[in-house]
Amino acid sequence: MKVLILGGSGFVGSHLTRRLAREGHEVSVVTRYAPGCKHLWVIPQATIRQFDPFDSERLVEELRGHDVAINLVGILNERGFGGSGFRRVHVELVEKLIEACVEAGVPRLIQMSGLNAGRGESHYLRTRGEGEARVRSADREGRLAGTILRASTIFGSDDSFLNRFAGLLKISPVLPLARPQAKFAPVFIDDVVEAFVRVLADDETAGQTYELCGSEEWTLIGIVRWLRDQLELRRIVIGLPDFLGRLQGMVFDFVPGKPFSSDNYKSLKIDSLCQSDGFKALGIRPWGLAERATSWLRPVGKQARYQQFRRQARRERT
Repeated sequence: MKVLILGGSGFVGSHLTRRLAREGHEVSVVTRYAPGCKHLWVIPQATIRQFDPFDSERLVEELRGHDVAINLVGILNERGFGGSGFRRVHVELVEKLIEACVEAGVPRLIQMSGLNAGRGESHYLRTRGEGEARVRSADREGRLAGTILRASTIFGSDDSFLNRFAGLLKISPVLPLARPQAKFAPVFIDDVVEAFVRVLADDETAGQTYELCGSEEWTLIGIVRWLRDQLELRRIVIGLPDFLGRLQGMVFDFVPGKPFSSDNYKSLKIDSLCQSDGFKALGIRPWGLAERATSWLRPVGKQARYQQFRRQARRERT
């Protein structure tokens, strides 16, 4: 199968590209900056396509001959304010991709979204919901078979979630957190990739939305304190009351790179937990954060590694 991936050079895309190549699929990775994809150049079944995905004519040209398009493009923060940056990426690009798929004769689109899309006050969630609506509309009209995957926070050894907090913990003796009791069900990157593979292999998943959560439920402060302990650091992690959390977001709105923002604060007001079990529907038994992340967060002895291998083997047999 020939697969074109927008956002294929990122965290999820890199893992997915490797897996699809191992499965024998031909993968085209769309990127604006090919040198940023050096880690994918060595994959025989992968081709790097450098162009602006907002260029509709080029997008149609590159899509021709492919069996499916996968859209992984998304942002957690915009450069400016007001939501126009989110709308451009989460809505306008999806619209262009749908039209390009129809013109190029690509029959399927798999759209990566986020939990709580369309809910709450944040521009991130609202525009994610609008993007999903475009995919569902095209599917209902019979123009394009669309499948949507919504994931809670995704973790892995090379993620931007645990690694960002790990970096902050290493340099700061005190770490204040906005919305400390916000809930998550962190999902392992390999489980997310497996969900994509199964959706790709089953045309009956068209028109469906799958919510993906790990097997453990955590609060934000619980995750960060657990991470601190795994890294064996002596740090104070404190939760901020809401008025200080909002203030933190407003201040960070003006910090280069926006490590946190007012929009992030608004997104955290809704727990990132699944309302339906997409993994179960796909026949996947997901891992939990504490089950997997310990294997790379700190060195473990021979006996501990043996116990980890035994637990993994038992899970794979069930």
